[in-house]
Amino acid sequence: VYFFFPVFNRKSGEPPLINGWIPYLGKALIFRKDAYKFLLDQQKKFGDVFTVHIAGRYITFIMDPFQYVYVIRNSKQLEFHEFANKMASKTFDYPALSKGKFPELKENLHRIYQYLQGKPLDIISDHMMKNLQDIFEWKCSQATDWETEKMYKFCCSVMFEASFVTLYGRVPAADGHKVISEIRDKFIKFDASFPYLAANIPIELLGATKKVRKELIHHFLLQNMTKWLGGSKVVQARQDIFEKYELLGDYDKAAHHFAFLWASVGNTIPATFWAMYYLLRHPEALAAVRDEIDHLLQSTGQKRGPTYNIHLTREQLDNLVYLESALNESLRMCSSSMNIRISQEDFVLKLEGDQEVVLRKGDWIALYPQILHMDPEVYEDPKEFKFDRYIENGKKKTTFYKAGRKLKYFLMPFGSGISMCPGRFLAMNEMKMFLFILLSHFDVELAENKAVRLDNSRMGLGILLPDADIAFRYKLRS
Repeated sequence: VYFFFPVFNRKSGEPPLINGWIPYLGKALIFRKDAYKFLLDQQKKFGDVFTVHIAGRYITFIMDPFQYVYVIRNSKQLEFHEFANKMASKTFDYPALSKGKFPELKENLHRIYQYLQGKPLDIISDHMMKNLQDIFEWKCSQATDWETEKMYKFCCSVMFEASFVTLYGRVPAADGHKVISEIRDKFIKFDASFPYLAANIPIELLGATKKVRKELIHHFLLQNMTKWLGGSKVVQARQDIFEKYELLGDYDKAAHHFAFLWASVGNTIPATFWAMYYLLRHPEALAAVRDEIDHLLQSTGQKRGPTYNIHLTREQLDNLVYLESALNESLRMCSSSMNIRISQEDFVLKLEGDQEVVLRKGDWIALYPQILHMDPEVYEDPKEFKFDRYIENGKKKTTFYKAGRKLKYFLMPFGSGISMCPGRFLAMNEMKMFLFILLSHFDVELAENKAVRLDNSRMGLGILLPDADIAFRYKLRS
């Protein structure tokens, strides 16, 4: 090892270093193969804090969930946005948001997320509900007898189009559905390369990905977007901000819009698939959620069926405790995001129990919530889908314990602290509405008896994809 590359001399107070013997790569290959198992193995050997050399980076993992709060609260010394901006600008092909070139662009874009909360969230959710119902009606109203489709493909088709129309507006052409499905097909091709781009692999080595990305970005050029009707306030506000920066070219603005689309659907589509898959695999869960949905429709005097427009307030959506619990349980099982922070200076991170971690400027700190989500001390039988895991006495359950102590963080599919996904409320609403319409309008069942597993190639990057698609059948409920 010592001939290949310099090994850091560890300073006093620095965590144990797991280096690997391959130059530059370190432990990257074994980490990529199964990060969850690798990290658990290291925790057994080295305790709750250790540093791993992964592809030229030294990443310190904090494994104890009681220590998460100390990382999350130190947002001044442990920064996230700079890292996220660099990765996004490279992945989606827009210029880095440097303060010199684009003063306050980052802050201005961040401010726009207010359109995804509070009253504006109600408006965008209403539009999403209407668009979902239109798409379900267009797609499924003929299903008087059983129709069979592939489930991931179905979720992708419905969620992509509903999100696209809600955010960017309708494509007025007679073949509007066709135009959006062409964009979707390109999106799927690009998305397949996303893990490689996130791992810093040059796009030139990824076949047609560069060409596909360029075509996708071209859809979002201003001359194309101005033809779309009824877009959202959040996208309009982003457009208005981009117009203020003369140094942002037309292609750069379009690339920002494409990045926003990816952020809106890249994780929501697989998360919707898993929620639907687990519900159909567990008849008692399906029955409980459907009962709750039917009860809400009855109590509000609304009729179900593709020809009726259902309206749900945010409060009504929030009160569907079985639906939310089933959704949270599927997120617990399929999310695998790594929460990364980068040390802005040489810095001593103080943890509970007088523990100290000596960090160097540029060191990465990582939380890996999947370890928490699958911890049998926190979640009994963590590999089993229990649809009512987040319900206690008919209400939402928000207290979970480890070693007899209450946890502040117990479910983290959307990141944490400064890196928490700003679109998480909309994403939850969208998934609930998709399941609400599906289960109120249709009888649904699996058409194949096979287990679908998690594909680990996106470990650390969000929601894991399924390793295969599965057929399901649906018909209009009588």
